[in-house]
Amino acid sequence: MEQKFLELKNRLAEVNDLERILYLLGWDQRVIMPPKGAAVRAERKATIEKIRLEKWASDEIGRLLDDLRPYEESLPYESDEASLIRYARREYERLRRVPPALKAEITRTASLAGAAWIEARQKSDFSLFLPHLQKLVELKHKYVECFDDENVEHIYDILLEEYEPGMKTAEVRAVFDDLKKDLVPLIAAVNERGGAVSDACLHGRFPVDKQREFCLSVIERFGFDPDSWRLDPTVHPFAHGSATTDIRITTRYYENFISPALFGSMHECGHGLYENGVSPALERTPLCQGAWLSLHESQSRMWENLVGRSRPFWRFFYPKLQAAFPNQFSGVNVETFYRAINKVQPSFIRVEADEATYSLHIILRFELEQEIMEGKIALRDLPEVWNARMKSYLGVDVPDDALGVLQDIHWSSGDIGYFATYSLGSIISCQIWEKVLEAMPDIYDQFERGEFMALREWLRENLHRHGRKFTPKETLAKVVGGPINVGPYVKYLKTKYGEIYGL
Repeated sequence: MEQKFLELKNRLAEVNDLERILYLLGWDQRVIMPPKGAAVRAERKATIEKIRLEKWASDEIGRLLDDLRPYEESLPYESDEASLIRYARREYERLRRVPPALKAEITRTASLAGAAWIEARQKSDFSLFLPHLQKLVELKHKYVECFDDENVEHIYDILLEEYEPGMKTAEVRAVFDDLKKDLVPLIAAVNERGGAVSDACLHGRFPVDKQREFCLSVIERFGFDPDSWRLDPTVHPFAHGSATTDIRITTRYYENFISPALFGSMHECGHGLYENGVSPALERTPLCQGAWLSLHESQSRMWENLVGRSRPFWRFFYPKLQAAFPNQFSGVNVETFYRAINKVQPSFIRVEADEATYSLHIILRFELEQEIMEGKIALRDLPEVWNARMKSYLGVDVPDDALGVLQDIHWSSGDIGYFATYSLGSIISCQIWEKVLEAMPDIYDQFERGEFMALREWLRENLHRHGRKFTPKETLAKVVGGPINVGPYVKYLKTKYGEIYGL
């Protein structure tokens, strides 16, 4: 049995190698590849994806999984070996349903769509992206049809399963409905006092080289190591882990607005810390990555918001920010700055939204994706539908496609079913934070001294090292002792913004 397990592990290592090569090709395409390389890159990514899936869903792996069932049952549930077999069986059974040629075509189409999306966003012209989106949605319907014999409540369940295994559309709706009960009146109350906080100090002249230097000084305190990490500019920020010792994070810079690069760097660093913190024993296995997307997002939102937008954090870093940008901040005190970075203000861009309104951006996308897959929205009408929802949910008038329907890269990547995990991650981040505060009641004192390693190590021990050994629900239960719960998140928002806005 041990020999058969070793054979399975070796086969899965090849599969994982191919997946990580795809990650690198994707990173290269979005960071440094010349635009005209997109067509050939799409073919090469499709070829690798087809080979990867053929290896994943091979008869040989199926036979090994059958033979290894008694061995798996003899092992402790939490062992690396049992976890790898269990994970491999789930993925094998799912991927056997999908023709490798279909997945390869999705990869090819998404690669071309990504290049088209960049051009469409630059020109603020949805029509340039529309044909690619139409093809991707068509392919996603073909993907869903591969599971039409399963007893699913909603077509969207199958797409959600790719990003959050075990979570159903109805569960997400219930969580979001619960969240909206408190979120909508909170935002309304804050808006009545909107003039109490100004973010004028965040706008001005911020040379990109100085922004990068300061962002690096922050994330190096978090655990960024230049021997294992990279920070690069891109159109839409993202993070990739090609290995636990090869972490690629990105951000974007605006010379007239410092927040996107600053908090984008912290956000993506949170993702990178998760990938960097997975146990090295899981390297070159499918378990060597964060435990699906809501938990992954909990880490980026935690470092960006619970850490990076806290007063203690800026009591340490603000004098350094003033030194880096004296013309902008020398006459601004730390309290004014703290309130500025936490200003609640309905806006166009999701990744730059404040904590209170952020989930409304996600709920909008979650609802649109379901309607797209149900055929209730004609894709050519998507800009108008988007703009109407933004007016209804956030009260803003979207001026163009770049600030509206083209702002996110996900649909160009074929990632329909992804968006809900962002808000789920925000909710989970506060559940985990309660446990952090119990374990380290002096955590804010540490932040004031510029010390963040204790937090990183606690997260590594309690969450990161497990990788994908367990399902999202199992992993969350291990960290917080129960299921997802909006209570801590709502309490955090009410306390924070109640204090800032005098509610």
